Amino acid sequence: QVQLAESGGGLVQAGGSLRLSCVASGRTFSAHAMGWFRQAPGKEREFVARKRWANGETYYSDSVKGRFTISRELHGHRIYLQMNNLKPEDTAVYYCAAQQIGASTYNVWGQGTQVTVSS
Repeated sequence: QVQLAESGGGLVQAGGSLRLSCVASGRTFSAHAMGWFRQAPGKEREFVARKRWANGETYYSDSVKGRFTISRELHGHRIYLQMNNLKPEDTAVYYCAAQQIGASTYNVWGQGTQVTVSS
């Protein structure tokens, strides 16, 4: 069974930086893409960033473009989300997700890690 585990969340002041990490485990894991989502209190989960495994293409939401960077390990199944110039509106639970090869959408989710940005 494939599992995702996030780490790196915490409390930071506005303008600061954090780096989130997500590692996939499971003997049969093979990814088409991995990404990050977030959910703020009282709001729906929203897309943050995505990285395709085959060609490395990246996609970002407009709200984080230019501030956040998604990257991956060259070998293995770990992705990162470098978050710079954080804003209070970035406060949310951040989730790692994977779209396995053959799946039409993200089909594996992590438990989430809290990011809190104080003003």
